[in-house]
Amino acid sequence: MQPIDIFPVIKIAYESLPERYSPMIFNKFYESFSEGFLVAEKAKKIVGFIIGIKTSNETVRIPMLAVHKNYRRQGVGSALITQMLKKLRLQNIQHIDLEVKTSNTAAIQFYKKHGFVITENIPSFYQTGEDAYIMKRELQPS
Repeated sequence: MQPIDIFPVIKIAYESLPERYSPMIFNKFYESFSEGFLVAEKAKKIVGFIIGIKTSNETVRIPMLAVHKNYRRQGVGSALITQMLKKLRLQNIQHIDLEVKTSNTAAIQFYKKHGFVITENIPSFYQTGEDAYIMKRELQPS
């Protein structure tokens, strides 16, 4: 991820995610933990991204993972999360957590496939009033 990549990332987020985030939040995430901001490219075009923010010395939260609709089901999301996990291991991060809509069964299965487990339900978490699951994964040091 380079600072110039922010604009294509914001476009993918706007087209892929139902929540509306201020463009400034992407800069804030990047400035606070640039190591946790990864993009996927195909033919020199950004097609997906993942953001991880450090919430403690040992924990990272993933607030966003999105892949452009034309590149879904091609392994882009898996490549992003796999690369993120590798980077976090090198930084001695031991815990990763994220939130996902309880109705988003595809995302829940995706995260389970990558070793995450549901640990909690948060009522009315999203702007739409939908509930969220907290999903967590423990990392072993590399």
